[in-house]
Amino acid sequence: MGYKLGILDQSPIFSEETTEEALEATVQLAQKAEGWGYNRFWVSEHHQSLDLAGSSPEVLISYLLAKTSSIKIGSGGVMLQHYSPYKVAENFKVLSALAPDRVELGVGKAPGGFSLSTNALQYGGAGSEIVFDKRFKTLQEFTSDQLPENHPLYGAKALPETKKNPPIYLLGASKNSARLAAEQRANFVFARFLNGNDEVLQEAVSEYRSIYPHGVFSLAIASFAAETQAEAEKETSSYKIYKLQLESGRSISVQSPEQIELFRSQTEESFEVKEQEVELLAGSTDTIKEELDRLGDIFQINEFILHTPIQNRKKRFKSFELLGQLTAPVLERT
Repeated sequence: MGYKLGILDQSPIFSEETTEEALEATVQLAQKAEGWGYNRFWVSEHHQSLDLAGSSPEVLISYLLAKTSSIKIGSGGVMLQHYSPYKVAENFKVLSALAPDRVELGVGKAPGGFSLSTNALQYGGAGSEIVFDKRFKTLQEFTSDQLPENHPLYGAKALPETKKNPPIYLLGASKNSARLAAEQRANFVFARFLNGNDEVLQEAVSEYRSIYPHGVFSLAIASFAAETQAEAEKETSSYKIYKLQLESGRSISVQSPEQIELFRSQTEESFEVKEQEVELLAGSTDTIKEELDRLGDIFQINEFILHTPIQNRKKRFKSFELLGQLTAPVLERT
């Protein structure tokens, strides 16, 4: 069975590497992914992270569009809580006019950073008290030029006009996020690399499809392919994430002890750290195909976005090349 496969690239800065080298590697990976047959290539938004270079997806997307010719390029995702929905709509309309049918707008609910960068992003801004659900709805209304007459911003139009609006995806890892996407008739991507609980995934799938049966529900997974099962398992044996459970009840997921200490330096709130094993598909191409088949059959999914969080550039690229073999034409699910 074939799949629509995409790549989520966070522009990792590896040891003894510069930011410039990391971003150039992102460009090279997008170009190679196009040749390997991937359907989409998304870049992320992280702030004040010393090991990730991707802080401005809109800027990076424009460059990637110019350096590729056919693969869809998108955000995974724009952290909407920091920005005016109007301005985000304008940015992606410009991108869509420059590269029709190739731009995708993925939107995230998380801050993409810790306290200091969040405060800096919102410094001097207006409307930060507007809840995310309303921001997301307004973004869709501006993008589709369907702002209702009773909206306080009615009459404002996000320009330029384009032949086709960029598709919008909400990113999340919970039933509530899936419900929000469905209620607002948006596509949804479940981040299984952050939440590997298949019961939660099933709840999210059921909730989404009960409300919006014809919407697109995709799965973002952590994966690593190698020539042999043993090699893949050895390379991924140390991969973990850490969940910070704050006294206020909030929880934040980070990917390294260094990020825990960075968060600690920026907050006065006490928190507990829980180390979590995350579902990471590791093995040969055949092994990973079997698991994608399983997930596709159980949850009726035929679009996957691959995230490969290993600390070796050459092996990371090779993994994507190997998994590109699975980008055969997709069989429609009934």
